[in-house]
Parts: sequence; structure tokens; C-alpha cells
Amino acid sequence: QVQLVESGGGLVQPGGSLRLACAASGSIFRINVMAWYRQAPGKQREFVASITSDYSTTYADSVKGRFTISRDNAKNTVYLQMNSLRLEDTARYYCNLRHTNGISWGGPYWGQGTQVTVSS
Repeated sequence: QVQLVESGGGLVQPGGSLRLACAASGSIFRINVMAWYRQAPGKQREFVASITSDYSTTYADSVKGRFTISRDNAKNTVYLQMNSLRLEDTARYYCNLRHTNGISWGGPYWGQGTQVTVSS
């Protein structure tokens, strides 16, 4: 089993920054993709950013140039540096992991989420 624990959310003013972290534990295959999703009240969960185990990244258009995803493979931890935060970034942010043993993919596994509120 895989467990994901997010941290780093909070209240920030527009234009501010936050850094989220997600620590993964359990039986994790070396080849994996870790990602951040978010869900605002009354909206569907949406993709934010992802990073593969060989550090290839993908971003949603809405966060390109403002958010940076990174990871520490030794710690099985993924980070999301969020700069120039906007009111519309307010949401619960969830960590996601999928992994493969080279034959099949396992997951996705989800964390419990961490709340990010952007407000003046």
C-alpha cells in the first residue's frame, strides 16, 4: 500500500507564496509519477502539475510560470512551490501517485489534501 501525506497549506494574500509538500511512504516502485490536483468548492478536481521519477514535468496552463513542481526521490517527497498566488488558486490541494513495475501501473493513490486559501 501507498500512503501520501500533504502539508504546507494555509492562508496567504494575493501575490503571496506557499510551498506544499507531499511525503509518500509504503511500497513504491522506482518508476512513478507524482502530481498535484486541486478542488475548489463546487468544482471538479483539476490537474495542477506532475513530475515523473526522471524529473519530467507538466503543468496546467493556469499555473504555468507561477508554480513549480519538484521532487526528492531519496525522500519520496514532491513539492509544489506556488508564487504569485491568485484568488482563484483557492482550493484543497491533493497529492497523487501512480507507479509501475514495468508491467502494469498501480494507483492512483491520493492524500487527504491540504487547504490553500488566497484572500486579502
